Amino acid sequence: MTRNFSRLRSPILALTAIFALTAFPARANETLTVLLDWFVNPDHGPIVIAQEKGMFRDAKLDVFLVEPADPNDPPKLVAAGKADLAITYQPQLQMAVAEGLPLVRIATLIATPLNSLVVRDKGPIRTIADLKGRKIGYSIGGFEDALLGAMLEKHGLSLSDVELVNVNFSLSPSLLSGQVDAVIGAFRNFELNQMALEKNPGRAFYPEEEGVPAYDELVIVTNASLVQRATLRRFVDVIEAATQFIVNHPDEAWEIFRNAAPEKLDNELNRLAWRDTVARFALRPGALDSRRYERFGAFLLQRGLIKTLPKLETYAVELR
Repeated sequence: MTRNFSRLRSPILALTAIFALTAFPARANETLTVLLDWFVNPDHGPIVIAQEKGMFRDAKLDVFLVEPADPNDPPKLVAAGKADLAITYQPQLQMAVAEGLPLVRIATLIATPLNSLVVRDKGPIRTIADLKGRKIGYSIGGFEDALLGAMLEKHGLSLSDVELVNVNFSLSPSLLSGQVDAVIGAFRNFELNQMALEKNPGRAFYPEEEGVPAYDELVIVTNASLVQRATLRRFVDVIEAATQFIVNHPDEAWEIFRNAAPEKLDNELNRLAWRDTVARFALRPGALDSRRYERFGAFLLQRGLIKTLPKLETYAVELR
């Protein structure tokens, strides 16, 4: 997927500028600002469904969703006290807290990795070992390098055996055009569907099957100073109820999702992505798998992405 961000003039001034959502009551008991990690897409399904079905309103919550101008900004803005919540990624959370940002994970949206190493299905790469001497495109250095390095090592290769090419966010186009032989960082629920729609299907190698510990893809974080707010527990409870609705009624939920902003969401790529994302939503978003975080923290330390990591209870909790 070519990842062009929907840029708002100001993340804090444009709180209602994403798309037309259900009207809010004139006054609500509590207000929460949620900074998304990306433009609105099926990964955010439970949040959009909760908004469209009035679940937040029923829980006395007035929730505003904000698309980022820069996907790196949301956790930083929450750490700086500029917003209540942000959607980010478990690996990025652990790297951020290792740098001292006061962030705490309170819930999970997507409970499995989405990141993958993708090649053209009809191309010459049949195994990861076939990548020796080949070009691999990436978007974000550091973390994606670490994932790729671990995957290569399992097959007797190292990063020095391949040529890394920064393709920015044009992952699928760079692969389909032959600029690179593979891309790391492709989301399996989007890029694979986009390539299929282009009549040039892709094939994915999954990090969690190639030496990388499993992790939560999308998580919800808040500032450490806000963790005790009872409002956050209500928010997480609503996300769980919305997720249950999606799992029980995936087709009806898709209709609600696409009609939230038809001009942006009602297309074939999102329909296919919705189908592939439903099974990956966290059924218990508030639950914390401590062992999963500890394993991945050890992986980040081993790969040299962080020098130290705070105690788990300081940056990931189950709200009471």
